[in-house]
Formats: sequence, structure tokens, C-alpha cells
Amino acid sequence: MKKLVIVLSILLCFSCHNQAQTNLKQQAVINADPIEVPLENGLAKAYFASGCFWCVEAIYESVKGVDEVISGYAGGFTDNPTYELSNTGRTGHAEAVEVIYNPNIVSFSTLVDVYFGSQDPTQFNGQGPDRGSQYRSIIFYQNEGQKKIILDKKTALAKRLDAKIGAEVYPFQKFWIAEGYHQDFEKRNPNQRYVRAVSIPRLNRFKEKFPELLKESAKH
Repeated sequence: MKKLVIVLSILLCFSCHNQAQTNLKQQAVINADPIEVPLENGLAKAYFASGCFWCVEAIYESVKGVDEVISGYAGGFTDNPTYELSNTGRTGHAEAVEVIYNPNIVSFSTLVDVYFGSQDPTQFNGQGPDRGSQYRSIIFYQNEGQKKIILDKKTALAKRLDAKIGAEVYPFQKFWIAEGYHQDFEKRNPNQRYVRAVSIPRLNRFKEKFPELLKESAKH
């Protein structure tokens, strides 16, 4: 029994140490200076995490002024995350999307409205049936102007709902593109069980809420 207690104590010590190291690495990401992505051919990029990236990709692709949306991983402290690794919750990354948009047609502020309006903003560490840090909500800012927009909207939403808002606010560091089979997943797999049960209903709720933001092709 004494040996067992000693072994358990050692394991607990290592576990706590590893958790502390992980927290320190994640805190360094949160405290970092944001990296600003320059315009390319007049298009800007914004980054959001809001549960399953299949859902979020489809939502942003329906918005006027959005040119393309790419699924990937962001917000973590490890290099080259994969779907399998991020799903362990040990990489620090969340499933995220890169939204490539025309700022002359849709503003960053409107993209933040889309973000809050297309999820349950009061859910922490996940969205819908998807639970865990890899599904947590994060909005990434690239400069102080974007940070102010995010924080002002988050504060106003918390006051309006009289509730805490789950979205974390991170400085943008790096976006890792997800595996090819994740890209345009909802569009390519409309009859897949999760897509039918979760993704499409979530997209339709967004469309009903923001018809004025939709591309013509997304209204049908």
C-alpha cells in the first residue's frame, strides 16, 4: 500500500507539472502580440473558432463579400496540428476558419456579428453536441482596432443576455490549414449524418436570422 501511495504521488506530481507547462504555453499564446495579415488582391483575412469547422465554414461562405473560407486550426501552442492530435485537446488548438473577404463589401465588424449570431454565445468549451477545448469559441484579432470591436460587441451581448459569453479573445498568431477532406465538407457531403443533424440546421438558423447578409446563391 505504501508503495502504491508513493507511485500515485509521483504520477500526480508529473501530471500537475505537465498541466502547468501546458497552461504556461497557452498563456504565452494569449499574451503574444497579434500578427496582422496584409491585404492580398484587395482581400482581407479574419479568423474565428466556433465549434465544428464544417458548420462555421458553411455559414461564412453564405455571407455577401466573403470570397472563400478555409477550415483549419488556430489558438494553440504546437506546430503542425492534425485533426487527430487537435481532438485530444492537448495541442491548445481549436477548430477554426480563415475567412477571406472583401472589406469594401463586408466589414470585420459585420463578420463578428455573424460570429456571435450563428452560435450559442453562452456555451463554454464547445458548441452544440461538440464538447471540449478543441471546439471552444475564440475570436482572433490582428490589431487593437479589431480587438476593441470584439470586446465592445462581447460586452454588449453579455449585458443584453444577462449572461457570461463563452468566446475567448486571442491575438492572431498562425492558422494551420486542415486536411483536404475537411474543406467544403458540408457542401460535398450533404447527406452525411452529422451534416444533416447539426451543420445544416445551424446554417438554416443563421440564414433565417440574417437574410440581409446572404449571397443570392445562399438564399435558396
